[in-house]
Amino acid sequence: MKIAISSDHGGNNLRKEIIQQLEELGLSYEDFGPTSDDSVDYPDYAIPVTEGVVSGEFDRGILICGTGIGMSIAANKVKGIRCALVHDVFSAKATRCHNDSNVLAMGERVIGPGLAREIVATWLAQDFEGGRHTRRVEKITALEN
Repeated sequence: MKIAISSDHGGNNLRKEIIQQLEELGLSYEDFGPTSDDSVDYPDYAIPVTEGVVSGEFDRGILICGTGIGMSIAANKVKGIRCALVHDVFSAKATRCHNDSNVLAMGERVIGPGLAREIVATWLAQDFEGGRHTRRVEKITALEN
């Protein structure tokens, strides 16, 4: 599995923590920055991740900002992206199993690194269940056209 990851300045510390986790898990990833703590605009960092996921270069993406809200809104503007803003383990599992989310958004100012690691581990470990959920995901996809 290959992961694209990015943040804005408000998610820099948590992004570094999750990168360490991806390395510990032996997962391939590309870090889209930012490279400093200077203020940046989150859409500029969400779009390269989402475009990489849509193109198939990456299997999934992880986006982090202060709340996760801005990143998730920007990500969901990209056709083919199903980004879920998640701040608990149950939702991390549900969004993969039921919604086939391909991008995870989190907020550094909302959750700590320990919970974020649990969320990422859970989200990465889940597969889409299909079945009745396929029909629902197809209806979401149809809204993009």
